[in-house]
Amino acid sequence: MRGFRGPWEAGPRGGRAEPPPAEGLAAWVTGAVPDGWFTEPPKVTIDRDEVMIIGRLPSPQLAQDATDADRASAEQGRIAQHREDTRDQRIKIAQQIEHRWRRKVSWGAACGGTEALFTTFSAPVMTRLRQADRQVLDTLVDAGVARSRSEALAWCVRLVGQHADEWLGELRDAMGAVDELRRRGPG
Repeated sequence: MRGFRGPWEAGPRGGRAEPPPAEGLAAWVTGAVPDGWFTEPPKVTIDRDEVMIIGRLPSPQLAQDATDADRASAEQGRIAQHREDTRDQRIKIAQQIEHRWRRKVSWGAACGGTEALFTTFSAPVMTRLRQADRQVLDTLVDAGVARSRSEALAWCVRLVGQHADEWLGELRDAMGAVDELRRRGPG
């Protein structure tokens, strides 16, 4: 395809090429997913590398005296069966998204209190760290918290995300408002 650059090709300033805007992608996914797959529209999370699609499945009907372990096992079974039954169609939907929006697609399902991801995409992130920062990562590796600096950095990011959810949410909302103002601005 002429003019198409994959995410692996350099952009105009030598950096990573940006994918096209994700406008309409979540709605497109909702329309592409066959009726009856989920009990509600799927949750679609988008960043510049990945589209994560998680759908809610109906909870299995169990006896009144079912234990929490029985319930969790039945939910895992429901998710596993859905994964197998929908594999070919999920691949086709993912291929269309990857072609049109140039992002990898990950799938998952939720059932009752159980959530499972079928596929996930790990994007490499390059960073420069000063010695003090590297020592933090090395301490986590030496303590057995992580197997590598990369895993230690991912652990740190998850920890910050857990403890700063409210602040990060406000920041995302503010960035969304700025994007909207840019969009409405003069051409």
